[in-house]
Amino acid sequence: MTGNTDGGGGFEPVDQDHRLGSLDERLQRLETSEAKRTGRGRPEADPNSRMANRVLADLIGGIAGGALIGWLVDKVFGTSPWGFLILLFLGIVVAFRNVFRLAGGAQPKAQDPASEE
Repeated sequence: MTGNTDGGGGFEPVDQDHRLGSLDERLQRLETSEAKRTGRGRPEADPNSRMANRVLADLIGGIAGGALIGWLVDKVFGTSPWGFLILLFLGIVVAFRNVFRLAGGAQPKAQDPASEE
C-alpha cells in the first residue's frame, strides 16, 4: 500500500484528472454534431413554412380526394366519366376555398397604438 501513512487504510482524495475535462468537451461536441445530423434539438419550424405545408396539403387532399371519390362513384354506379369529373371539380373548388380561407386568416391584424390606451 502506497501513499497511506496514517495506518487507517483509507484512500486520499485525488484531484480531478485533466483528461476527464477533455473527455467531457469531446463528448459535448459529439452530442451537438449528432443532434444537428438527426435534427433533434432543432427549433420549431418557421410559421410561413407551416402555412405553406398546410396550403399544399389542402390542395393535394382536396383534388385527390375528389378524384378518388368520383372514381369510386363511377365504379359503383357505372356513371363513367361524370361522377369522376363532377367530384373532381368539387374537390378543386373545396381545395381553393380552403386555401383562400387560410390566406384570409393569415393576415396579421394591424393594431392602432391609440386604441390600446
